[in-house]
Amino acid sequence: MTELRRIAYQGEPGANSHQVCAQHYPDLESVPCASFEDVFAAVEAGEADLAMIPIDNSIAGRVADIHHFLPDSGLHIIAEHFLRIRFHLMGVPGASLDAITTVHSHVHALGQCRKVIREHGLRPVISGDTAGAAREVAEMGDPTQAAISPPLAAGIYGLEILAEDVEDEEHNTTRFVVLSRELVEAEPGSGPVVTSFIFNVRNLPAALYKALGGFATNGVNMTKLESYMVGGQFTATQFLAEVDGHPSDPGLARALEELRFFTTDVKVLGVYPADAFRA
Repeated sequence: MTELRRIAYQGEPGANSHQVCAQHYPDLESVPCASFEDVFAAVEAGEADLAMIPIDNSIAGRVADIHHFLPDSGLHIIAEHFLRIRFHLMGVPGASLDAITTVHSHVHALGQCRKVIREHGLRPVISGDTAGAAREVAEMGDPTQAAISPPLAAGIYGLEILAEDVEDEEHNTTRFVVLSRELVEAEPGSGPVVTSFIFNVRNLPAALYKALGGFATNGVNMTKLESYMVGGQFTATQFLAEVDGHPSDPGLARALEELRFFTTDVKVLGVYPADAFRA
């Protein structure tokens, strides 16, 4: 009998991260974790095979804390998935839009659903998690209380959907990456590929300019460049970068070689298929 493989995510059952796990890895057991740190620890310790981690949101920007865990985790990015974020307004069986007075959700979700809150004159209450808000409303059993949560949460906690797709912006999308202990690289020539890597620039004049010059001269498209302070030092800066292409491609190979002349600690985090969403 084959042992059931597991994928860890941050949040309670019904969260957006759970939705992505269920959508792309239906054969794996989805394992909820209280924090991102717990997700990384579960995979590092072998308690889970993969991790599903949100890394960017089209409205809120980069997801805090992830860059602290990635460089030293020893885990590798093996895939990416984009999720169009949908929020439903939900309440206990028998609740109605006219009767609800209070809405619970994560602070970001409340901020992304201001129109429906204002339209119905609801009092917002902050919860630690969007799916956790649905659980709290179900436990209260009060028809005046509602939750703004992902669609999956309604079925899990036995709530009725009072209004669908209540988010203010239709383009609200989160990018997730899948992490693994084993390095699994996309095959060269197998289609569009993303290469993610980190590096530290040497503390020299124009070091970053020179480090990135190789990508321009070799025609490599850089889709992400983010900087982070290292160890609280204002003089030490680490960069997370993502480019189109495979490290075996001649242009990217030359660019990475040139990068190493002006940087320290260049580390490839993953070489993985580009999600079709990018197209």
